[in-house]
Amino acid sequence: MKINWYIKKFNELSTIEFHDIIQLRLAVFVVEQDCVYQDLDGKDTSALHMLGKTEKGEIIATARILIENPGKVIVGRVVVDDNYRKYGIGKELMKQTISDINRLMGNVQINISAQKYLLNFYTSLGFISTDNEYLEDGIPHVEMNLN
Repeated sequence: MKINWYIKKFNELSTIEFHDIIQLRLAVFVVEQDCVYQDLDGKDTSALHMLGKTEKGEIIATARILIENPGKVIVGRVVVDDNYRKYGIGKELMKQTISDINRLMGNVQINISAQKYLLNFYTSLGFISTDNEYLEDGIPHVEMNLN
């Protein structure tokens, strides 16, 4: 399956793209995972957004990249449409996100707040757990870093 990858600043997103990003995040995090939380937290406007689109232009994967300071980046809101998860697109999404962060910002520390059940997935990408485990919106999470 061919996925086209794009990294965009908020003001480079079309209104349709931003709508589709939010729709995908809500479908997975709020509906599928039954987690009520405030998705629109004011951080999207200063973030970079990784988009994975099908050849028809449908957004099926996305991640949000927050630049905390010149040496630290936080990746969050990592999501893949449930119809496409069995194709390894989550791993592709993260590899592309890491690659673009390194290309745009050099060698920076990348942090992620991973749902605990995804610990092995992120470890396979080189992330290391800080062993800082906590509940976020009622879901067990672990802080992880990639240097």
